[in-house]
Amino acid sequence: MGSLLEGKICLVTGASRGIGKAIAELFAAEGAVVYANSRGGRKAGPDGSGEAGSPGEAAFTEEDRIRPVYFDCADEEAARRAVFSIYREHGRIDVLVNNAGIVYNEPIGMISMKHVEEMLRVNVYGTINMLQLTSRLMMRGRAGGSIINISSVTGIYGNPGQSAYSSTKGAVISLTKSAAKELGPMRIRVNAIAPGLTLAGEAYKTDPAKIKERIGNIRLGRAAEPEDIAKACLFLASDLSGFVSGQIIAADGCTVM
Repeated sequence: MGSLLEGKICLVTGASRGIGKAIAELFAAEGAVVYANSRGGRKAGPDGSGEAGSPGEAAFTEEDRIRPVYFDCADEEAARRAVFSIYREHGRIDVLVNNAGIVYNEPIGMISMKHVEEMLRVNVYGTINMLQLTSRLMMRGRAGGSIINISSVTGIYGNPGQSAYSSTKGAVISLTKSAAKELGPMRIRVNAIAPGLTLAGEAYKTDPAKIKERIGNIRLGRAAEPEDIAKACLFLASDLSGFVSGQIIAADGCTVM
């Protein structure tokens, strides 16, 4: 077992599958106690994939260092109860990974306002809610901590057919930069990872020809695996990034969009 996160208390949202699950498992392997969040009542696909926040039944594997917690990140009261319960048990929360998110890919003219509202609620409201709740506890005793928001390269560059989704991920980037400046004096680091095409969740539902076309725009010649994104999060969660804050790291294999 590694030790980059030995003894740290971490909360990872949207952790029942895909990127979130990979983050929880890597953090636990590196010595952290990980609270793996899901809304519950969801089911992963036959290949074990599934976008955080998509319908289905969560499928956590109970381990000594991975502890499932079920709540909706955008539900202020439910999230508050869960976060404070973790704090009461350990006296601190060292790392928050805001991974929970949903995506609807719809071209302009066919964008569903219902889907926009749902993405805003989960991707933006939920992220702000969790950041606010957790940072308050990180301020106590000035112990500090690391908050990692999961954005997307679409939030940086934009992408046809993803105008609504990319706008929510752009909001996460703006939130990251502002929160880093505000929370820095309390020794709380705030950064974001912007994944490129990752073979998890909605990517499995994409036409293989379209995936091949998108991979053609990645200079490293392949799509990311969830573990690639988890490793970037590990850096930001660990003391190796102790002087890194307010940064948006594109884990995209050098994607040209």
